[in-house]
Formats: sequence, structure tokens, C-alpha cells
Amino acid sequence: MENNKKVLLINTHLTYAGWTEGTLNNSFIQKAKDFFETKGFEVLETKIEDGYNADEEVEKHFEADIVILQTPVNWFGAPWIYKKYVDEVFNSGFASKKLLLGDGRTREDTTKQYGSGGLMQGKRFMICATWNAPAESFDNPANKTFEGKGVTDIYLPITSNYRFSGYDIVDSYNCFDIFRSSDIAKDLEKYPVHLAEVLGI
Repeated sequence: MENNKKVLLINTHLTYAGWTEGTLNNSFIQKAKDFFETKGFEVLETKIEDGYNADEEVEKHFEADIVILQTPVNWFGAPWIYKKYVDEVFNSGFASKKLLLGDGRTREDTTKQYGSGGLMQGKRFMICATWNAPAESFDNPANKTFEGKGVTDIYLPITSNYRFSGYDIVDSYNCFDIFRSSDIAKDLEKYPVHLAEVLGI
């Protein structure tokens, strides 16, 4: 059934020849694309590695009801090309006043909080990520790397940009231990179920 909704799928994969070619992240993108198309969504796509126009990306964000970031986790964050993308796109969205109006504070109303200037209320943002780290590393005080922190904590530098702009953040989907796990096929199979549950569609 057609519902005139739009979703933006952003692929942050950065190719390192002979090590990481992007096949798995492409597979998650395709799963998401198939899911949303069967639900009547128009799918907008950006593959950062292939290039982009910052102003056009602002328009995609403005049009999309849902934004999904598909990313490998490289050294505990998205590839560096994504930070460049964020700086350029959100700067453009700030300058054009399409994504946000400053940080929300005003001299006239001192009760307004920092981060309340976003214009994207009612829109949702989600991360789907592929990790070398095993799932048991997270929310585990005995783990020396993460010290009890979960993926939500690790993603804060990414999700804060969207929350700052007014988006609601929905639960991420994660494929762990990708170089050793035998459950990747199952993770791919379960992804549409997660999308349906957290997005209510």
C-alpha cells in the first residue's frame, strides 16, 4: 500500500582493498531497501564513498521520514569519511536553516536548553552497524575495553548530531564478531524483523 513515506539509507563504508570490500554492509543496505519498498516507502540512497553534494543531502534529510546509517565500526566509530559528511551536510543544514535553528538557546528565553533548536521533530534515526567485537564485550563491567558501556554509549558522537537536530533515536541493529561468527546469515535474516519492531511499520 502506498503511503508516500520516504527513507534515507546512508552507506558509510570505506573500501580498503584486500581487507574490507563492503559486501556485508551492502547486504544490509539491500535488506533494508527491500523491506521499505515492500512497505510502500520511496527509498533515497547515499553511498558516501561515491561522492555527494552537501546541499542535496540536506534535501534528502528534509524529505525523509526515517534516516538509517549503515556503517562498519572502524576503530570504535564510523569511517572518517562519515565525519566529513556530517560536518559538510549539517553545516549546510544549519546555514540554510532547514535542519536546525542554532542550538536552541535565546537571550529572550533563558529556559530554552542547548540542543533545542532542531527542526526535524517527528523524524527518526537509526544505526545498523557491523562489528568485529563480540556481543559479550558490551554492557559487561569485566570487559576492559568498554568498561560496562553498551553500543548506545559508543554511538553517542553519531546520534547526538541527529538528536540535536530534533530526530528521535530508535534502537540500533548490530552484527557482531563478523570475522569469526557463523551467524551473519541469521543477523541478515532478522534485520527486517528489527526494522518492523522499532519503527512500528
